[in-house]
Amino acid sequence: MVDVLGFDIGGANTKAAFIGTQKGKLIDAKVAVEYFPVWKEPEKLTDVLLALKNRLGANSLDGLGVTMTAELSDAYQTKREGVHQILSCVKQAFLNVPIYVLKTDAKLETTDAAEETPLEIAAANWAATGWLVSQRVKDCVIVDVGSTSSSIIPILGGQVVAKGKTDLEKLMCGELVYTGSLRTNVATIVKSVPIKNGVAGVASELFALSGDVHLILGNITEKDYTSETADGRGKTVPEALARIARVVCADMEMLSKREIIELSKYIYDQQVMQVADGLNKVYSYAKKLASVDVPVVVTGLGKDFLAMKAAQKICVDAIFDLGTLMQSSAVLATPAFGVALMTASKLEGEIVYWTPRS
Repeated sequence: MVDVLGFDIGGANTKAAFIGTQKGKLIDAKVAVEYFPVWKEPEKLTDVLLALKNRLGANSLDGLGVTMTAELSDAYQTKREGVHQILSCVKQAFLNVPIYVLKTDAKLETTDAAEETPLEIAAANWAATGWLVSQRVKDCVIVDVGSTSSSIIPILGGQVVAKGKTDLEKLMCGELVYTGSLRTNVATIVKSVPIKNGVAGVASELFALSGDVHLILGNITEKDYTSETADGRGKTVPEALARIARVVCADMEMLSKREIIELSKYIYDQQVMQVADGLNKVYSYAKKLASVDVPVVVTGLGKDFLAMKAAQKICVDAIFDLGTLMQSSAVLATPAFGVALMTASKLEGEIVYWTPRS
């Protein structure tokens, strides 16, 4: 029996997966997510990692797998500094556990080797998701919509064939779309909106977030809204309505509830288009290279209301919900689950399959 903990250390959320494996088979799996804005108190990351370990009951570990995106946080001047500081916190938390760090080529390195090549470690979590899905679906495009951003990952012949490795490269080719389920500033989704039989520009302020839109429309619940709100107030629908009204410099006395709901629907449609635009670039590339149908596999918090809607918008061959192929809770922490399985595979000396082999 091999017990492994996998971490996906993000700028706003740190996700963990604790798995038990034996002879290439997944025996047990548990997932936890902690909202932790690393830019506020980066020195507390060690405590967050240990708290997640305790929540999952990971008392005895044979190995630890790590991937990250938190190095992009403005807590750090450079990604190099961020990778080094994050790995320092990981090592401090797990002094006597073998630690393996994911690279953008979907390979695992020791912490010493990882510190030598920090730009190959930065924002590599998409590679864990790609590796995970490629075990089950040999030709596809994955759309993983989290709280902050959307990763779009092409898989052909059971291999990740992403054009980009760094965030910058991925932004350029559509494999990274910086829009997400909770934390996206509405002013980055729309520049103008239809309202009162006319069109209004929007205020370039942090007045409302995508989480407000999706709460109002019923895409998420208050419990799902794990990040902070733009104004620091609560996460009820009336409070979200007030924030959306403020996007056009109005309030609940100036706009009716129905007008704000219609405004939210428009913003939602535009966010779906943001994801669809990136997906269309990647999907077109994958289709040119593939000799078979290419389905889209959706995962992450926004899999149903952003990833799936975007895939439907561009009329893909088929859509698979990763939550129907694996433990449903794991879709909220797919990279953490993936890096845990990669680490277990390394320790066992054979690939650990999370699903029956086809």
